[in-house]
Parts: sequence; structure tokens; C-alpha cells
Amino acid sequence: MSGVARHYDELLAPVYSWMAGGQAARIAQSEAFFAAEAVTPPAPDALALDLGAGSGFQAIPLARRGFRVQAIDTSAALLAEIDEPGVAKVCADLRDFERHAAGPAALIVCMGDTLTHLPAPDDVWALFAAARAALAPGGRLILSWRDLSAPPRGLDRFFNVRADARRIFTCFLEDEGATVRVHDLLQELDGGAWTLKKSSYSKLKLPADRVRHKLELLEFADIRATAVAGLTTLTARRP
Repeated sequence: MSGVARHYDELLAPVYSWMAGGQAARIAQSEAFFAAEAVTPPAPDALALDLGAGSGFQAIPLARRGFRVQAIDTSAALLAEIDEPGVAKVCADLRDFERHAAGPAALIVCMGDTLTHLPAPDDVWALFAAARAALAPGGRLILSWRDLSAPPRGLDRFFNVRADARRIFTCFLEDEGATVRVHDLLQELDGGAWTLKKSSYSKLKLPADRVRHKLELLEFADIRATAVAGLTTLTARRP
């Protein structure tokens, strides 16, 4: 994940929460989702693993719902934004999460498009297998990602992410076949002059039906799909 990690370190991490609409707003959005899905700890001190936790959009509301949370991410800068009792921060590659997991998990979440950051589909399928092994019987898996299997074309590839009086964040997409290259452009007002930062990285194409099929092969149960904030979301349970 070195290319993705470098993109975050050099461009995204300092503005990620702002770009996403603000930490508080995204925490509230996650809290509403977890409440609707009746995501609660099955026992006191039940473990939840947040893979690709970023600045805590999922980890913080899970801790507030009573889980003992481990937030795993490669970005130390994003993890530093998490200030919540009950959240242990682990700066590591999410593919190695089993080395850091503090026991069997009642819940594993990998949300906010993290899956598409992995280098290859085989890494995604291996992560699913590792998640199944790490879940306690009856434990839940929640995934969300942006399905780019049919990426926009022409001028629809260009869009504004967020803007205010001091920042303008835009991006455009470039179809690479098995992946989509994301080009991020950040303009910031600094001392009366605008500066431009730019970087790019590739995201995997992960068709929803293929992800579901892989979970079925691993004998996950109760697989359900929904759409949350423009992302495909799947919930599943280990029997």
C-alpha cells in the first residue's frame, strides 16, 4: 500500500476530515447507520476492529456504543485525530491486522472505500478470509466501498469534492482497465496567493456481485447489501 500511503501522507491526510465533510458530521452519519443496523456489543468489552480507520468516522461511534475498538490505519496523522476513550490506535497495514488483534472480534468493519486501496483483488479476498478467521462465531463483518466497475466517462470524470473560502478540492478519474487512477488536486489560499498540490493513486474495481460471491464462498451468512452515502455496503455474519 506504499503508493496509497504516500498519497495520504503528502496530500490527503491533513485535509481528509475536512474533505469528507468534517469529523463530527461523519461520526453522526456512522452512528445513524450503526443504530439502523442494530450494531451493539454482544457482551461487555466486546472487540471491534476498524480496518482503515482513518480519523475515526467508524471507530469513535463504535466505542460510544460500548465496543472495545482497535483502529488500524497506515496514517499516523489521521489516527492522531482520534481522541476517544475505548479506542486503541494501531499504525499498521490493515492486511496485517491479525498480528495486532487483541482477541476474537465481535465485529470487523472496513468502510469508507478502504477496500479499493488494496494493491490487487487477491489482497481483498485474503482480507475476507482473515476476517472470517478473526471473527468470533456470530460475529459481524461490515464492508463499504465505491463500486468503480463502470467508471464515469468524458466530462463526468471531473468533479468538485469540496470547496470553501480557503480550499478547493477537485479530482478526476482515469480508467486503467482493472483499476481507476484518481487524480487529486488541492488548491489552498496561503498568504493571499493560491497554491496547488497534486497527487494520484490507483483504486481497484470491485464489482458488488463479485464481492458478495467471495463472501458466499467463505460461508458467510446473512449477507445483505445497501447503499450508504454513495457507497456500496455489505453486512455479513460468521455462522
